[in-house]
Amino acid sequence: MDVLLVEDDDTIAEPLIAGLARYGFTVERVRTGRAALTAAPADMVLLDLGLPDMDGIDVCRQLRGGSAIPIIMITARGEEIERVVGLELGADDYLSKPFGLRELVARIRAVARRTAPASGAPGQPGAEQVLGNVRIDRRTRQVHVHKVLVALSPKEFDLLAVLAEDPGAVYSRQHLLDTVWDPHYFGPTKTLDVHVAALRRKLGAPALIETLRGVGFRLTAGGDTGPGVP
Repeated sequence: MDVLLVEDDDTIAEPLIAGLARYGFTVERVRTGRAALTAAPADMVLLDLGLPDMDGIDVCRQLRGGSAIPIIMITARGEEIERVVGLELGADDYLSKPFGLRELVARIRAVARRTAPASGAPGQPGAEQVLGNVRIDRRTRQVHVHKVLVALSPKEFDLLAVLAEDPGAVYSRQHLLDTVWDPHYFGPTKTLDVHVAALRRKLGAPALIETLRGVGFRLTAGGDTGPGVP
């Protein structure tokens, strides 16, 4: 995988380049936002928000405006609003400094799985997918039910997107936690049930996501949806 690293701090960039190389990633590094906007195409962007020439949020907006390339934001900022704005603009994930290399690699792999383009094979939906009355747009991270936009949190969208990769297939609880959260998630597993319940409510279709007790969840082909609850 070719990764574009947008980071002006040498003390952060150089260890990251060396570490990612050990995991098989090819990294091109640029130091400014303008350089990121004119860089050669990559498979993923690691974008620092604190750049010397322009705000990383603006870089994210411009990248997303012309491409569906996956973007992971890297920031030292503590304000939640920065992360929220970035995610709403189309970033796929974020990491707050300081972070471990293994966590970064896990996030890269998880985002790559979620944003894999269509290949014509089952289980690899493209940017937009229609399931009955539900339309999922992975590029804009938007979901419409009966043509009405439904407001989902980032994790709710990611969870729905994973389940929709292969409708009818059963996804284990551990797989969903590893993919939607990360392989090193040590929080309460109950959070998965909370997000599933929120999805059912917002999509207006309790039967759309089926629980297989002791196994996991699957997205059912049936179960008509209501107008959704923004």
